[in-house]
Amino acid sequence: MKNDHYSYRITWSEEDQEYVGLCAEFPSLTWLAPQPEKALKGIRKLVAEVVADLKKSKEDIPQPIATKNYSGKFLVRIPPELHRQLAIQAAEAGVSLNRLASAKLGS
Repeated sequence: MKNDHYSYRITWSEEDQEYVGLCAEFPSLTWLAPQPEKALKGIRKLVAEVVADLKKSKEDIPQPIATKNYSGKFLVRIPPELHRQLAIQAAEAGVSLNRLASAKLGS
């Protein structure tokens, strides 16, 4: 599992009564285990196997989120009335609409 830079998360599954290992870059993969450490170990091993299979078959391998470059820009479409409300809030706060939206998204 050298160079394993994928984004993992462990959560409890009430339905399964076990911990679930997840990988953001491979959303269809999961691993159940009675302890969180085993769920992490299991999902990492499963991802390594899938990556090896993808390499073998010369298929695209997802890039780890941690190694992607982000511009800091993205376009969001909202209803005109919400746009107006946010513009008013920004003006009343004495900040740009961009600063207001960034603060709201970050909270």
